[in-house]
Amino acid sequence: MDNNRKQIAILGSTGSIGTQALQVIEEHPEQYEAYILTANNRVDLLIEQALKFQPSAVVIANEAHYPKLRDALADQPVKVYAGEEALCQVVQDAHVDIVLTAMVGFSGLRPTISAIKARKAIALANKETLVVAGELVNRLAAEHRVPILPVDSEHSAIFQCLAGERSPLEKIILTASGGPFRTFTREQLSGVTKEQALKHPNWDMGAKITIDSASMMNKGFEVIEAKWLFGVSPEQIQVVVHPQSVVHSAVQFADGAVKAQLGVPDMRVPIQYAFSYPFRLTSSFERLDLFKTSTLTFEEPDVERFRNLALAYEALHRGGNMPCIVNAANEVVNRAFLEDRIGFLQMSDVIEDTMHRTAFVASPTLEDYLQTDAEARRRAAEAIR
Repeated sequence: MDNNRKQIAILGSTGSIGTQALQVIEEHPEQYEAYILTANNRVDLLIEQALKFQPSAVVIANEAHYPKLRDALADQPVKVYAGEEALCQVVQDAHVDIVLTAMVGFSGLRPTISAIKARKAIALANKETLVVAGELVNRLAAEHRVPILPVDSEHSAIFQCLAGERSPLEKIILTASGGPFRTFTREQLSGVTKEQALKHPNWDMGAKITIDSASMMNKGFEVIEAKWLFGVSPEQIQVVVHPQSVVHSAVQFADGAVKAQLGVPDMRVPIQYAFSYPFRLTSSFERLDLFKTSTLTFEEPDVERFRNLALAYEALHRGGNMPCIVNAANEVVNRAFLEDRIGFLQMSDVIEDTMHRTAFVASPTLEDYLQTDAEARRRAAEAIR
């Protein structure tokens, strides 16, 4: 271990964000070291990563894969752990400088809280953490003086636009590609398949977030995330559909000036910025060619066809554990859609139904969030059946 290099723990190193974060580390071996790598199920890829990057420790959340991981790394100087508890413990290691939370869904919440309490800088790619428990996470981050550096391309764009500004923003312009079904009628939407939904026009992402993008729930979650990251009200967040995905988001100030961040759709740029902030490092990533991007268009989102966006705003207005309920229901319907157990438009129906039928808590504790998550999942599963 080199003391001059930042030691990075990647929660979810085998996913889309995790693998790209390792590319950033590879590009800057003099700056960064992969200190801890974790995965949920993809044990073969985790073994491959451990052999290549030689981290201090690896964790496989699904304990069934532990023997295979342990045996594969038996002759390596790498510590091997398993289970969810281990995730919460490894992030507290004294050598860790930055924790990149790139796990999918609610499962990212407890390890993130554990890392904050251990005073680690958080590079946040797990938006569900702030969706579910934004108030709690913000309070803990302030208490422990921990920076939360956004990795989502949109929130990184906003963060970059605010760098160096001393005045508060007037509004956030959060861009959305509109996904593969942007121009579909409700009629057409009722018959779309998961194969169609998994073909995102601009970004290459994991299955869950790709479905969330197609249903616009991803954008709804980003609205909630923006509220907590940037301390704005829901009224100050405007979603704008921008099919080219060149403007990653923008910020408007009190004098009417608008600053936007542009680039090619490449997640390695926001990952690297979160690692290097407040500096920028040289990279070999593709550059934006404005001559090839001659047309940029912007349109209003249609919340009649994409009701998830309206449901997310409603959850944000109601506050308390309502965003947690929406997230849990969404995780259930997302999986059901991927398993062909529910239609595309039914996803919103089940989420709305779950919002009505799950107990509301105005000022939730972590225990309340855990209970709410379990109850909302149960209700959503019942509604699907």
